[in-house]
Amino acid sequence: MATRAIRGATQLDSDTREHMLDRVAEMVTDVMSVNHLEVDDFISVIFTATSDLVSEFPAYAARRLGFGDVPLICARELEIEGSMPRCVRMLAHVETDLPRAEITHVYLHGAANLRRDLVKTRDVPDDD
Repeated sequence: MATRAIRGATQLDSDTREHMLDRVAEMVTDVMSVNHLEVDDFISVIFTATSDLVSEFPAYAARRLGFGDVPLICARELEIEGSMPRCVRMLAHVETDLPRAEITHVYLHGAANLRRDLVKTRDVPDDD
């Protein structure tokens, strides 16, 4: 079994606790679903959030999904002029039999614009 890294990102509409928990849970469960992963496959997850998100730790959403024994950490995203606001990113290290070329990275909502170069990037319609 190989160790692989999987990227994910999502953009929030507003900085509220429930919205943060919903969007991060959606991102994590989508990464799990499209890559055929269970919680036990995760080695660790790094979450970053832009400085305009202060309502909740993104890792708490993963904890609520059963990631209690998985090392998780949150960090602040670099503040680069013109960068995407209200964005949470994740870098998950997993054990999987999937070859690197078959890993699906998940970019949801406005964050889909971050990596249009990834063939498997997909857009999720906004809740409007």
